[in-house]
Amino acid sequence: MRGRRSRTVITYDQYGNIQKTLQPHGSNRMRNNGNGYHGNHQNQQNQQMNSPQIHQNSNQNYQEPVIEHIVSRTALLTKGQMKRLRAVLDEKVEIHGRGNFPTISAKLIDLIRCLRNYLGTVQVTARDTRLNGGAASFVASSNDFSYADLDLIFPIQIDDGSDENAEKTIFDSIRDAVFMTIRELMPDNIGKEKFDFETLKDVYIRKMIKVSTDNDKWSLFSLNNEYGRCIELKFVNKMRRQFEFSVDSFQIHLDPLLDDFEGCEQKKVTIESMYGDIHQAMNHLHERLIDTVKPEEIRGGGLLKYCHLIIRGYKAAKPWNCRKLERYMCSRFFIDFPDLMSQENKLRSYLDSHFGTSFNGAAYDQWSSSGSDTDSEASTSQATTSSLLVTGQAKYDFLMLLYRVIDESTVCLMAHERHMTLNMIDRVAFQLSMQCYNPPNFSSGSTTPPRTTLFYLPPDAASWIPVI
Repeated sequence: MRGRRSRTVITYDQYGNIQKTLQPHGSNRMRNNGNGYHGNHQNQQNQQMNSPQIHQNSNQNYQEPVIEHIVSRTALLTKGQMKRLRAVLDEKVEIHGRGNFPTISAKLIDLIRCLRNYLGTVQVTARDTRLNGGAASFVASSNDFSYADLDLIFPIQIDDGSDENAEKTIFDSIRDAVFMTIRELMPDNIGKEKFDFETLKDVYIRKMIKVSTDNDKWSLFSLNNEYGRCIELKFVNKMRRQFEFSVDSFQIHLDPLLDDFEGCEQKKVTIESMYGDIHQAMNHLHERLIDTVKPEEIRGGGLLKYCHLIIRGYKAAKPWNCRKLERYMCSRFFIDFPDLMSQENKLRSYLDSHFGTSFNGAAYDQWSSSGSDTDSEASTSQATTSSLLVTGQAKYDFLMLLYRVIDESTVCLMAHERHMTLNMIDRVAFQLSMQCYNPPNFSSGSTTPPRTTLFYLPPDAASWIPVI
């Protein structure tokens, strides 16, 4: 006699484990049994009787769920981070004047206090003061971390219903407060009261920007420094994007230290990550990883920052997503800088701001040194030449990486437009490589570049004629 056919029925328990049972074919047919539901009542009773045994077997394979940490934007600085913060605020910063104007030298904490006092004088209230950018990353990092920029953010309040005149009045008052701060910090023996704001703007301001749109309303003052260590003062009402990557998303709230700076190591200071997760951003900083959120919102300069991080030893946190990120940044770069002239100006400005200012085509880095400190002219010249070569090589590597990324990841340009940009980068790199091995002579001990005179030899002339 032919045996009755059977089938395997697969079910899932409350923990998601698979349960296989062997049942006769047709034993679980859907039918009305008179109790108001479909199914085999006897089979349901058997399943209820066997459920304790099934539950016991499932517990043997059950694994405890992993408890994830709570995502937080803020944390308190540790004792070591507080020591680094004190070193940053105690540092003497320099604002270099053009021409014969003197160099302004002051501690960063004194500059912040002076500026906040003058903001109160012009009746502009800053909700707090924050350290941002490379200096904030230096404070947050537990390893050696070099930085060039000193970014300060002053959140300000502008009512949404304010008209253009009221908004213009606030930004003009901020501008006056910045110039009054510069004049206050100038040396006392030069008659600084006679300098008006327009003169100070031409002499001490590297760039001055004001943005007023629906999503962005802020102004920026970059104080001039010939060695790329510029101080950027940013007054923000609202800004759609305040960071580019997780490693530069830190903001340190400085208000607890402004009134009483002594004994700052014992005070509680908050660090915030605009990336969203302070712990993950810290991990990226320590592991030297590159990650971001919403890469389509990164401004055009993000491409240059990305290449700069790569040559400093950083790597992508998500390598499988690297090409997509590069395409986003290339597209935004060419949107923000559509013509060749603006691209070259942005590139040269970034090189000067982040690698040191160009002196006759060669870079001079004030903080680079080699060997032990010595007062001999030969050692000074050798150290300067060595730092020039190191900085020049870093610039060249940066340009070559930028060339590769644009060549491989640009999808928004015609072929001839991309070739024009690549030729421009190649030309800048060639000029840099030629000038790197002809550095200026600093053997006289002067920290300023020597004067260059151009001579012209007319036809049939016996001597050279100086032109400039």
